[in-house]
Parts: sequence; C-alpha cells; structure tokens
Amino acid sequence: MPMGRRVYPVSSNSQRNQQLDSNRVLTQFLVFLYCKCLWRGLKFVIRKVTGRCELQRICYNNKPGARRTLKIESSLRCSKHELLQSAISVHPDSVEKSIDDIMALKKINLDTNPQLGISLQACLLQIVGYRNLVVEVEKLRREPYDCENPAHEEMLMKLWKELRPDSPLSGRISKQWCEIGFQGNDPKTDFRGMGLLGLHNLLYFAEHDKATALQVLHDSLQPKHRDVSKEEASKMSKAEWEKKKFDKAIGYSFAIVGINITDLAYSLLVSGALKTHLYNVAPEMPSLVHFQQTFCYLMQEFHRFWMEEDPCDIMEFNRVRTKFYKRVLKQLKNPDMALCPHFTASDLHLVNL
Repeated sequence: MPMGRRVYPVSSNSQRNQQLDSNRVLTQFLVFLYCKCLWRGLKFVIRKVTGRCELQRICYNNKPGARRTLKIESSLRCSKHELLQSAISVHPDSVEKSIDDIMALKKINLDTNPQLGISLQACLLQIVGYRNLVVEVEKLRREPYDCENPAHEEMLMKLWKELRPDSPLSGRISKQWCEIGFQGNDPKTDFRGMGLLGLHNLLYFAEHDKATALQVLHDSLQPKHRDVSKEEASKMSKAEWEKKKFDKAIGYSFAIVGINITDLAYSLLVSGALKTHLYNVAPEMPSLVHFQQTFCYLMQEFHRFWMEEDPCDIMEFNRVRTKFYKRVLKQLKNPDMALCPHFTASDLHLVNL
C-alpha cells in the first residue's frame, strides 16, 4: 500500500452547517432587499392606486386602540423621513403641531380629511404618553424610601391604617409590620428593589380597591390544610400522618409579593409589552393611574393563579411567578387585549372598556 498524506473526507455535518450558513446569509440579504427597496416601491404603488398614504390606510382600516396605534408607531419609527421618526418622541404640547407637519409632508388636506387628523392625534398622544409614563415610573423606582422624609413616612403609615384599620401600630419599628407581609421590623428595607414605586402601588391598591386588597391580605395569612388520601395515610406513621394532614400551605407575604408584582408590571412596561393593554384602555395619554390600575389587576390575578397552582411551599414562588408572567405576556400578544381591572364605580371612568 503506497505511503502518502492521509485525506480525511469532509463530514456530512460540516457540509450541512456550511449550507445552513449560506442559506442564512441569503435570507438576510433578501430581507434587507425587501425592506429597503421592494417594500418602499410597493408602498409607492399602493399609494398611487388607492390615493392614500400608509398612515391613512392604517387609520381607515384599523379600529381605535392598540391595533391602530401600534401600526402607526411602527410606521413612523421606520419612516425614512426624520420628521416622521421624531414625531413619536415630541412633547405632548407639540403633538398638534406635529400632526400639521405630517399632513403637510404627506400633502393631505385637513379640510377633506378631518377624521384623519383626529385619529393621528389620538395615536400620537398614546405613543408619547407611554414614553412619558416609562420615565415617570422609572423615576419613582429609582427614588429610595427615606425614613427622614415626612411624605414617605406618611404614605407608609397610611398603608398600615388602610390594611389594619382596627389595629393601632405600636411604633414605627415594630414586628406588627409582618402582619401585612413585610419581612422585618422596618419596612424601608423591603423597598430597596422597587423604591417608592412599590409603596405607591401598594397604597393605591389598599385605597382604591380596598375590599379586594383586604381579602387578598386575609387569604395570604391563612394556612391551608391539605387533604390526605387513605392510600397515603396507610403508608404513614401516626405522627407523619398528623404532620402531613395539617401541613401549612402557603400563604405568602402580602407586601413582599406586592413589591414583586410591581417589578413584574415594571418589566412589562419597559419592555413595551404593556402597550397593548394601555393603548386599549387609555383613550389618550396613559398615566400613572393606568399603571397602578394594572398593578391592582395583576395582584388579583396572581392571587387567583397562586391558588390554582397550589404550590407545596413558598420556595415555589419563583416558578409560579415565571409561569404567571408568561401567561400575561401571551395574553398581551393579542392586539385587542385589555387587562380589565375590577375597580369601584368612582374609578371606572378612567378605564375605556
């Protein structure tokens, strides 16, 4: 057998990977070509055929709310015109002027298209309102609780009175705080993650949906007695059976969970996932009140979800929270979705169902 350099055949996996890389590059090029050339050319043709620009088509073909506003926002952001791109970040007081500039750029006569101006204004107010809400919420989240600030202390004392109206607080530093779900004698340490935002949300829940807040608090403090089947009981000693039968189930710490759900609502807001809900419930500019109402809804729904999941102990909290978060995200992918809270009649005017 002749001696020589050994040749190793190229493996089928290597060839397959090379082919996949080539296909990926080709796909990316085609997408780029479509976005930069074909799509703009197609929009030009559609405008010539219909006599309407993309903004007009979106407003006329989509009902008010998230379905319309999300498309308007995407159209403005992806526009090649700087004026249109900047429209989504103008000051609320400049929205009307921005609409006039857009109409002039698109050569649309306001006199013959009065409804278009109204629709665009409503969409822009929702878009800039959402951006401003993110800034406002972030500011509250970054502001730490200060026990030397009388306003902060007043809010905390008010939270206690709303949740424990018949139990006077023995002192500012007290084990009684654990009764409403704080971890220690001084609640200020529990607000570190979400700052004042957590306190604002808890107080809003206690004040504006008091009956539900008190019920959730009551339920969270209750032990749950687990049923033990005859088959399980037959395999246990008497001591094990008694321990299992009266094993405490899971209550949870009301205030700590409230701060955690505040973090969940904050994540939904800054990721943009909450746009679907807020664009559907806020006729114009989403405000902090809308965000707090959303928090109240999430607290109620998480409480129901917790009961349905029936976790073995508090160590399962992260698992249940993650599962709940994914369920809410899935709901918010529906452009017609509105997380509708159940508030008192005095607050219902804030929610456009």
